[in-house]
Amino acid sequence: MKRVRFRDSAGNVRGGRWTTVDGEDVVTAAAGPYGRIAFGDETYSPDEVDILAPCEPTKIVCIGLNYEDHAAETGKDVPDRPMLFLKPPNTVATHGQRVTVPADKERIDFEAELAVVIGEQCRNVSASGAEDVIAGYTCMNDLSNRDDQRVEQNWVRGKAFDDAAPIGPLLATPEHLKDDATIESRVNGDTRQSSSIDNLIFSIPELIEEITAYMTLEPGDVISTGTPAGVGPLEDGDEVEIEIEGIGTLRHTVHVP
Repeated sequence: MKRVRFRDSAGNVRGGRWTTVDGEDVVTAAAGPYGRIAFGDETYSPDEVDILAPCEPTKIVCIGLNYEDHAAETGKDVPDRPMLFLKPPNTVATHGQRVTVPADKERIDFEAELAVVIGEQCRNVSASGAEDVIAGYTCMNDLSNRDDQRVEQNWVRGKAFDDAAPIGPLLATPEHLKDDATIESRVNGDTRQSSSIDNLIFSIPELIEEITAYMTLEPGDVISTGTPAGVGPLEDGDEVEIEIEGIGTLRHTVHVP
């Protein structure tokens, strides 16, 4: 199933399903924890509603240098254990949003990433039990302020600014994701990154085991698994697309004040 959260024209926050009918994407409202209950099949085009982030994380745990080719393009060694950093809830941005990035920076980069959404509170999860705590998968753009990232150790200015984590457009349950699913980014229609998630250095079960050894994950929390080679700078007005096979395409524009 592909689940979606959205706001309808009356301002109600709704839950539902994202399907494709005759080649067209359709959002169908369903009973659930968001907004009013749907009676019958209330269907919308995604363009008719405001698509919201598919989850409401208390934190986003990001993984640095988790593709060898990206480590190489940054001139860094492959880490011997997952490299972790955090993005707080203020960073969440949505599909279709005009994302405002920090002003007066020389370089704000896009980074296409597969995001894992956690389905239940968990701590000290073994790699063998990791699948049990996964609600599904979505797309994320790990927007990065390179100016400040280069000169600080904790990356707060570099990674945790408002709207630094566009995510969505939907939550695909685990059966939709193949082990070798492709991941791509496009800027203004031009492909910039193209890889496969089977190139991850540390697998999703390994990441969950490592992270939950140190912190409790809550339902809706996100693990963003790292980006392949090809990251690059963005300019005012650019349209970014992050597409992951089996999940869908996250799309947003960029505003540089």
